[in-house]
Amino acid sequence: MPYLHVRGTRLHYEDAGTGPALLFLHGWGTSGRVWQSCLPDLVRDHRVVTLDWRGCGRSDHPADGNTIDGITADLAAVIEELEIHPTVVGSSIGGVFATELALARPGLVDRVVAVDSPGYWPGTGMRETVHDLRERLVDDRVGTLAGWVPDWFAPGAAPGLVDWTVRQLLDSGVYIDELFTEVTTYDPRPRLPELSVPIVYLHGEQDAQIPLEVARSCAAATPGARVHVLAGCGHVPHQENPRTFTAALRSVA
Repeated sequence: MPYLHVRGTRLHYEDAGTGPALLFLHGWGTSGRVWQSCLPDLVRDHRVVTLDWRGCGRSDHPADGNTIDGITADLAAVIEELEIHPTVVGSSIGGVFATELALARPGLVDRVVAVDSPGYWPGTGMRETVHDLRERLVDDRVGTLAGWVPDWFAPGAAPGLVDWTVRQLLDSGVYIDELFTEVTTYDPRPRLPELSVPIVYLHGEQDAQIPLEVARSCAAATPGARVHVLAGCGHVPHQENPRTFTAALRSVA
């Protein structure tokens, strides 16, 4: 399996196809596997890189570096090592990493596609909610995830898909939990007017985790940004309806 050694950490990635580069970033605790149903179509005319960011999937699970800035620095190193100039597609907190990378290192990024990204939402008075979640993850990680993850999906999602997502979360490291605390003070909106890289917000119409208004508010603060709503989808449209997601991605990327 291919790995890159980045900032003292071994990161797993997969790289296939030729053409304009796409770099896919999964959400909290899952892995690059969440994009797998989208890949056969995209590799026909794109170079597609899926990455397990630090602490997740098949990458190392170090106790340090599990911060927005740390993971953003990892991504910059990955892009430079692979010599690509990608559209960076980030799901959930992966959209935060993609946005921060574009703000910090705009020369590395062609454009950003933020998929159901939390933006400023956890910072809207949710400190106690997040503190409670972190405690429950310590006391009963399996039960907490089993109760939470079904709400990531729109009603009617296959139980097997939910169970598979929970298993990925359980396979990832526990040190990434500190990201929850960090995002309770995160708000990119004051800096979004400075974003020089094109950005599109893809957002599930039925996302029960992050309100659609978050994407619209972030887009309103960003010059030239667009919002594309995915009808009938929840927080992870690329898993729920890969055909719809891939068609939407092609229309904006």
